Amino acid sequence: MLKIGTRSSKLALTQTQIVIDLLKVVDPKLEFEVVPIVTTGDKLYDANLALVGGKGLFLKELEEHLLAGKIDFAVHSLKDVPAFLPDSLTISCFLERENPFDAFLSAKYKDLNSLPFGAKVGTSSSRRLVQLKSMRPDLEIVPFRGNVITRLNKLQDGVVDACILACAGLKRLGLEAEIKHVLYVDQMLPAVGQGVICIEHMDNNKSLTDLLAQINHRPTEICAIAERAFMKAMSGNCITPLAAYAVIEGETVNLRAMYYSDVKRESIYSSSSTNISQPALAGEECGIKINNIITNLVP
Repeated sequence: MLKIGTRSSKLALTQTQIVIDLLKVVDPKLEFEVVPIVTTGDKLYDANLALVGGKGLFLKELEEHLLAGKIDFAVHSLKDVPAFLPDSLTISCFLERENPFDAFLSAKYKDLNSLPFGAKVGTSSSRRLVQLKSMRPDLEIVPFRGNVITRLNKLQDGVVDACILACAGLKRLGLEAEIKHVLYVDQMLPAVGQGVICIEHMDNNKSLTDLLAQINHRPTEICAIAERAFMKAMSGNCITPLAAYAVIEGETVNLRAMYYSDVKRESIYSSSSTNISQPALAGEECGIKINNIITNLVP
């Protein structure tokens, strides 16, 4: 019996079931116990994450359960995972990436450009905020937290004129029809790891590592490594206004990255390409380029 830790939201439980279904294909005899855990981030649903510790709060209790041996592994959305993990924990499994882009949702408007001057857009993501403001400085950005259903209800109630959510979560919940417009990379770079389900566990559990390797999607892992290397290079976390998106072409991983500089008061973009055998280099190189720009701007 394998005990799986997960947040208790409908999306988290849906993602956990995806993992179970894949593992059942590997070994139909496997048995699982799903352990829903309410995290600090879930409890502080009205708080500003930037002020209370960031999205890492969505992992805190899950990681405590892992370290205490109460669960065998935890299922996460990779975009919620900080750059650095606690000692003894690792992520060795990345499921094939779902749509990584952001979605524009509105009851009245078809896309970002059709919003009237001063329209209210809901998001609690600093990454989305700086990119929205770059495109439409007139918009009023409204803090917008809660699970997907809660946010959709707020949208229908007219709390905001539009909101931005991840395409992946909407698709996994069967809510793709709610998407009015997809914001591709020419409009908005996605969060590091957006669209990726990952599995965290103790790094000394070889049998589990071997089992999870059978459902790991190597191309997704390569892209995740590149994107997370950029986040590490910028000493960023899940609430830092940065973005990164990697794609593989042949034997090359191409990374596009963005970081909002308080010094320059604007977003700085960079890109890098490396061989797929060294994906972290792409993220590190983007980080070096952006840090050099920021350093040169300091008097």
